[in-house]
Amino acid sequence: MGRLKMLRSTLGSAPPRIARMTDDHGHSRVLEPWRKWYSLAAWTRLRLDILSRDGFECRACQRIDPTGRQLVADHIQPHRGDRARFWAAENIQTLCKPCHDGSKQREERAGPPGRGVSKL
Repeated sequence: MGRLKMLRSTLGSAPPRIARMTDDHGHSRVLEPWRKWYSLAAWTRLRLDILSRDGFECRACQRIDPTGRQLVADHIQPHRGDRARFWAAENIQTLCKPCHDGSKQREERAGPPGRGVSKL
């Protein structure tokens, strides 16, 4: 029993890690309530609709992934928590993960918001 009491005090002194989770800009991901929208069934359906609409092809490099595992449903104009912009199908395009994580993110950081690679 004595060992369990010692273990409890050691665990209690560990710093909370959730509060320290931040994105590249230093913003806390925990405090952004719109992030939970990505886990909704409605988002999963919308994402699949977008991938199907675009023929499972990246709009930037034309890479095709019939499984959709390496494809991202990307917001052309960043929604920044705007519910209407988040759910608008015309504001979403298919990008492969390398294009989304590389060139698209660089564009968003460097230029004005909403400069996607859309062919719409």
